[in-house]
Amino acid sequence: MAAVTAIPLPTRQSPWAGYTAAVAALAYAAPHLWWGAGVAATFPGDFATAPHGTLEAAIGYWVMGAVAVFGAVLSLALVRPWGRRIPVRLIAVPAGIASIGMTLWGFTYFAMQYLLAAGRVVPAPAFAAQDAHPQSVWGLFWYALFLLWGITLGTASWQRLRARPPRCEACGKA
Repeated sequence: MAAVTAIPLPTRQSPWAGYTAAVAALAYAAPHLWWGAGVAATFPGDFATAPHGTLEAAIGYWVMGAVAVFGAVLSLALVRPWGRRIPVRLIAVPAGIASIGMTLWGFTYFAMQYLLAAGRVVPAPAFAAQDAHPQSVWGLFWYALFLLWGITLGTASWQRLRARPPRCEACGKA
């Protein structure tokens, strides 16, 4: 029988993915919070026709902003020492699932833009007017941000699942 050599797991992970995911999360959170405060800057569409003072607006601006801030903290917990107190599966598995969703969300936007440009799909008249608005170019930024956030969050969660604590040289225990 042939001997099987195990590939050693990394004892220390590089924090770049977690930090990048946190920055992407905050870049998503900040505008949502200022839109909730009534500032129209970078809004992807006509801010005057967007809902304000409704439950829909509260969820769209304040709740999504707060969830993104939580996502930034989660991203940092994957790579910072204080995050080691949280069981690995409790933090890395939900982060991995969220990263899949965000990556697919961002990728789907660009796939749809390609299909629209190629003439393979035709938008509904309401969406065609919305897409013709000058502010709609911000959609490229927001969906690219989802791609970046999803890929880096997935990388950080994968690294956290694969990392193991350093072993004691004297006794060999973790």
